[in-house]
Amino acid sequence: MSDKFLYSLARPALFSMDAESAHHFTLDNLRRLSRLGLMRTIVQQPKADPRTVMGLLFKNPVGLAAGLDKDGAYIDALADLGFGSIEVGTVTPRAQPGNPKPRMFRLPAAHGIINRMGFNNGGVDAFVANVQSSRFYRNKEGVLGLNIGKNADTPIERAADDYLHCLQKVYPYASYVTVNISSPNTKNLRQLQGGSELDGLLAQLKDAQGRLADQHKRYVPLALKIAPDMDEEQVKNIADALVRHNIDGVIATNTTLSRSAVEGMQHGAEAGGLSGAPVFELSNRVIRLLKAELGGALPIIGVGGIMRGADAKAKIDAGAQLVQLYSGLIYAGPALVRDCADAIRKQG
Repeated sequence: MSDKFLYSLARPALFSMDAESAHHFTLDNLRRLSRLGLMRTIVQQPKADPRTVMGLLFKNPVGLAAGLDKDGAYIDALADLGFGSIEVGTVTPRAQPGNPKPRMFRLPAAHGIINRMGFNNGGVDAFVANVQSSRFYRNKEGVLGLNIGKNADTPIERAADDYLHCLQKVYPYASYVTVNISSPNTKNLRQLQGGSELDGLLAQLKDAQGRLADQHKRYVPLALKIAPDMDEEQVKNIADALVRHNIDGVIATNTTLSRSAVEGMQHGAEAGGLSGAPVFELSNRVIRLLKAELGGALPIIGVGGIMRGADAKAKIDAGAQLVQLYSGLIYAGPALVRDCADAIRKQG
């Protein structure tokens, strides 16, 4: 039986649960199957299509976006789905519960998800322990991105301290590190995307990256993850800052605060970030703007609303070198990884 058919059987049961319960149920069962060695017999793997981006060799251009595995507890199971890279987190210096439940909502009519999770995670020390214990890390099986953020109760003017603390902790274990300043679910976080605050943060991170590279005798690229809800001038300013500070990559984009695509739908007015199909064009617009500003100065990783192979191809056409998936997996299942890899390979 194909993985598409199996997921078509499982999806009604998963969608009968509340979204967060289904999330944990799915991950726990994927891990069980992986430990039994069954995942790679169930899930057909994409064909190899290696790409070198940020100086790293990706076995194919389709990666897992951060957020699905915030604690790095399911790395091996997720790697068995055939991704060209795995990104886990967002992790914060100290453990925090996130926002009150319910905090994740499906919008099936729009192929969307709203979440206001709020960086719920067990803290960076537990995160690093999970990474170290993974087969994927120990055997150097592929590219592993570690995504860092700030604690909810850290004042925004002290945000850099949290990012620097996490960077120091995760640096030895990461293929690359993503700096998440674009979640809408931590108060004032997106303020870090603007002007002097962005300059100050990037300068400190770049300085720390240099010192850590000397200490560990290994250069780990830094990528910045940005929001889709910016005008042309804001995107231009971010692009300028990325180049000035020699940041290694940019991930476009996080979830949107816009509700125009889901107005009037059940759960459409819930607070939080909207992902899935409704963010597709918003993220593509930011990718095109970044490409126009950056040229080839640094690579773009496209994420947001990829629900089928053609959507992944559209991200590449807009200017991305790689893509990442999350919400599309909820609606399409694990075969989406292969479909996206096939669509990109055929165009290239």
